Amino acid sequence: MRSCGRGVYLRPMSSDLKGLQNLSVGDGSSIPKGSTIYCTDAPLTIGKKVVFGPKPTIITGDHRIDIVGKYILDVKTEEKLPENDAPVVIEDDVWVGANVTILKGVTIGRGTVIAAGSVVTKSCEPYSIIGGVPAKLIKKRFTVEQIREHERILSNH
Repeated sequence: MRSCGRGVYLRPMSSDLKGLQNLSVGDGSSIPKGSTIYCTDAPLTIGKKVVFGPKPTIITGDHRIDIVGKYILDVKTEEKLPENDAPVVIEDDVWVGANVTILKGVTIGRGTVIAAGSVVTKSCEPYSIIGGVPAKLIKKRFTVEQIREHERILSNH
């Protein structure tokens, strides 16, 4: 792995993990059995105290599909374009529900909750509650004042 924090819970024998050299996980995060994590040529960064429900899927890249006369499966890694891979960042204190898919180029803001079964294709602001296919903002977790107080309290821990 690129980096692994303290107290990380990871079940590698019961998960499908590829490209671990591009995976970073922060302190106290929990990645359950049945996880599918594919780090292509782009990194995946998981912050501190992130919790996942069963069977998350996170993929930092796509196949190149625009080469005429070539099967998608036959396109080599060195033929990929820069836009075929993009980092995924999951900031601190995020809860990812069961069976969520997170795709390339997404940043999930700190304190966000992602509803079970969602497909996240776009970045979201901190302290959001998002859900659906594709995932969209349902509501914010806290008011601006509550966010300030929440972060003040957490910074004292």
